[in-house]
Amino acid sequence: MMKELQRPIFFAPYYKSVIWGGDAIGALKGEKIDIESVGESWEISAVPGHESIVAEGPLKGRSICDLMATYGAAFSGTLSQERFGESFPLLIKLIDARRDLSVQVHPDDALAAARHNSPGKTEMWYVVDAAPGSHIYSGLRAPLTREEYPQCAADGSIMDRIAAHDAAPGQFYFIPAGTLHAIGAGTLIAEVQQTSDITYRVYDYGRLDADGRPRQLHTELAADAIDYRFPNPVEPTASRFDATTPGAVSCKYFNVDYVAGGRCEVGGNPASFTILMAVGGDASITGPDGTVTHMRRGSTAMLAADAPAHTVDASAALLVITLK
Repeated sequence: MMKELQRPIFFAPYYKSVIWGGDAIGALKGEKIDIESVGESWEISAVPGHESIVAEGPLKGRSICDLMATYGAAFSGTLSQERFGESFPLLIKLIDARRDLSVQVHPDDALAAARHNSPGKTEMWYVVDAAPGSHIYSGLRAPLTREEYPQCAADGSIMDRIAAHDAAPGQFYFIPAGTLHAIGAGTLIAEVQQTSDITYRVYDYGRLDADGRPRQLHTELAADAIDYRFPNPVEPTASRFDATTPGAVSCKYFNVDYVAGGRCEVGGNPASFTILMAVGGDASITGPDGTVTHMRRGSTAMLAADAPAHTVDASAALLVITLK
């Protein structure tokens, strides 16, 4: 075992200011963020130009891509190497939607590879908090054809075709590539997705950017990406469990387990890294030598595949992200 990979790794988050962002991420973390309208915190990222940097410990200052290149399977796991090669496969975010996000769709692997030389974008949302009356939009509630789509996107009637779900803390949403979706105003989301920053914006409520111009839409690009099959509703799954819930969301790109609070064992798995998101409250991570690492609410930690099993004591909801 490599000594520097034995303990939890914390990366410095990248905060992204957007017109629909707010201050909920700072409140969740108990921090003052000196950026206005923070819509996203990229907790762990290997997206080119925004590669996460280790914030503390023996690996401080090194990028996640450097760690992948140096340690390979000892860092990401044998399963990660087999499926995704030398690229770290996941992008982990917190998203604060003070205002409605645009209606979007993401390409699948084949289309993203052909157009952008990139992986596609399948993702998962966990609702950390939701204001009364807020919504998550995902899937189709009425048929939509490729021929109808351009006009529906242009006049806004596409909102009549997309399913609207009452948002509530503790819900999970699985958003496969090709699914029309939007995060509604008043929600705070933890997102797990493929390492991709490709988004096709379909409809944006006629909003203007900071320069007073309409935000760019990707109507034609999105037309080939949308899954028009009907019905294809994306129903939420509530985290209404008292203990660990195996595979709250599971697919070939990621597996997300939910821990309502209490004690669980994580890591010690050479096949996969383990990512922990303290979405509900503080947590502590205890190594086999008794070393305790504290996680504040809103923080994200990673155990390399080479790390031994650790014990986590969570005061409230915790997401455990691996590959399976």
